[in-house]
Amino acid sequence: MAIIETINSAINSFVWGVPMLVLLVGAGILLTCRTCGVQFRKFGYAMKNTAGKIFKKGEAKEGEITPFQAMSTALAGTVGTGNIAGVTTALTLGGPGSMFWLWITALIGMATKYSEVLLAVKFRERNKDGDWVGGPMYYIKNGLGKNWKWLGAIFCIFAALAAFGIGNAVQVGNITSSINTVITSFSPDFAGQKMVNSVLGIILVILTAIVLFGGIKRLGAVTEKLVPFMAVIYIVACLVVVVYYAKTLPAVFASIFEGAFSPSGVTGGAVGSVIVVITWGVKRGVFSNEAGLGSAPMAHASTSETDCVKQGLYGIFEVFVDTIVICTLSGLTVLCAWKGGALDLNIGHEGTTALNAQALGSVFTQKGGAIIIAVGLALFAYSTVLGWALYGTRCCEFLFGVKAIRPYQILFLVVIFVGATMKLDLAWAIADTLNGLMAIPNLIALFALSGVVVKETKRHFSEVPSKK
Repeated sequence: MAIIETINSAINSFVWGVPMLVLLVGAGILLTCRTCGVQFRKFGYAMKNTAGKIFKKGEAKEGEITPFQAMSTALAGTVGTGNIAGVTTALTLGGPGSMFWLWITALIGMATKYSEVLLAVKFRERNKDGDWVGGPMYYIKNGLGKNWKWLGAIFCIFAALAAFGIGNAVQVGNITSSINTVITSFSPDFAGQKMVNSVLGIILVILTAIVLFGGIKRLGAVTEKLVPFMAVIYIVACLVVVVYYAKTLPAVFASIFEGAFSPSGVTGGAVGSVIVVITWGVKRGVFSNEAGLGSAPMAHASTSETDCVKQGLYGIFEVFVDTIVICTLSGLTVLCAWKGGALDLNIGHEGTTALNAQALGSVFTQKGGAIIIAVGLALFAYSTVLGWALYGTRCCEFLFGVKAIRPYQILFLVVIFVGATMKLDLAWAIADTLNGLMAIPNLIALFALSGVVVKETKRHFSEVPSKK
């Protein structure tokens, strides 16, 4: 067991280390340059055709979902505990300056996610049930050619297995932990955690089964309601705290920009170097919005939208909401409360969601802060479970065909209960490694098919003069 842990740790240090982060950011820089900064040039157009159409009722045929539902499903898998706990970890280990590099990663990642979604729709296909299926494995097979199908299969193996850990058990574990924290805040001597975990596990299995067995249309219908609801609750709560500590904002932003290039001036030397700050900012940015990992394109491929560029715009919007909006508010909530004297950031030691709860609690009372974080984590984590249930299913289907869908879904439900009731740290650590390994086949395809992204982008924005 010790040997397995050592091997996994070595691989994990690479897939979530500096070399991989350089590749992920490098892909974003390449795609930004090749599309002439489409995420900046056409940002207004992207917002108009994504956020501007949120309340416009769309229609989708059998086997497909509306563009907004596709984006909501992708956001469900993307917006998770990393938006809360991940940001706090970056702030405590990288200092306030890590927020700056998280923003830079997001701005570049918009081009990556745009390209992934565009390719997913461009090279998707219908399965035997008539559903649209797509993602890295399909744009590898249909874009690079069938001789490269093996690379798509490798992606699917990593993703299907990672879905059990990062997209399932880890999220469920966070749900049970956050709810137990709330119970303990009201009743410190409560000793029924195991019973609570078992009940929560059964409830989550039932809820997920209802959604999963209803097919892609039910999944889309649920996520289009769940994602906006959970995002609004958390965003409003964070905004209240930021407004409450509004006087600290100049000092907060000063610490972010100064800390990005001179961390010792802000942290007193607690952060080793600028490299440490950049690494934590980039790492949490990539982990949060998943640009380059290849997960979200599998959801976007189910859209009823026929123009791959139009759906690609949702990739830009997705990264914007996930990182620029939600992660920024998480960070500002903690930093404003820190500058306001309500908490100790304790830079140099890994933080937990307790800091977020403490920051919110300074305005909403500590019990109120604990409840808000618990609700936020529970909704974010559950939405991630739903999103990754689809990703794992699509990967299993690519490997073994439609007949493998139901057995995989049943196994996924079993893992939900296991995640709620047991601690399997090594299994989840291996899943984290597999999650990072997914990026390698996807990045190869993105580099190789970047010409297609450029061609389709030029085609779209040349068709109608008003789009220029």
